Amino acid sequence: MSSDLIDKLVQHLAELPGIGKKTALRLALEIIRKDEMYAYNFAQSLIDAKQKLRKCKVCGNICETEVCEICASNVRNQQIICVVEDYQDVLAIEGTNTFNGVYHVLGGLISPINGIGPSQLNIESLLERISHQPIDEVILALNATPEGESTSFYLCKKISNISDVKITTLAKGISVGEDLNYADEITLSRSILNRVPLQIK
Repeated sequence: MSSDLIDKLVQHLAELPGIGKKTALRLALEIIRKDEMYAYNFAQSLIDAKQKLRKCKVCGNICETEVCEICASNVRNQQIICVVEDYQDVLAIEGTNTFNGVYHVLGGLISPINGIGPSQLNIESLLERISHQPIDEVILALNATPEGESTSFYLCKKISNISDVKITTLAKGISVGEDLNYADEITLSRSILNRVPLQIK
């Protein structure tokens, strides 16, 4: 028995990354089985997230205020910037409890094959932060993928042209091709603590 309402719900769920049609159908049926209050609260939480969440004007992190808690903190080291691809990477690094600096979220990686160039990422604001603030170190904590490596190379050249700030990258505890949010906390923690200078050959 088919239903246009179920099909529409499955279609929306299947548009999320990592969710196929079968998983979307299973989730849709589970939502339908829940009581009406659950569905209402679920829908309201989605609406609230879309309406109230914004990007921090300093680092690009997701937050509910104009400036995120990390950038506004008096106890964080504002002179060390950790550059990451996305919000998930902030959560992964914060979960290690070993980093006390601040972040800069690029919102993606340079990927010509996918039509993503430097102008589409949060790069200019990073360069402005480095130019106008007393920064001691920039950590390029990007995924060990071809896109991550090319983005790190591009950033290293750009930063070196405007500042003599120390540029480091994660130690090779992170496997090549591995996403940060899939790395275990011990490996990620060691990679942060044992970061190495990034060199352009």
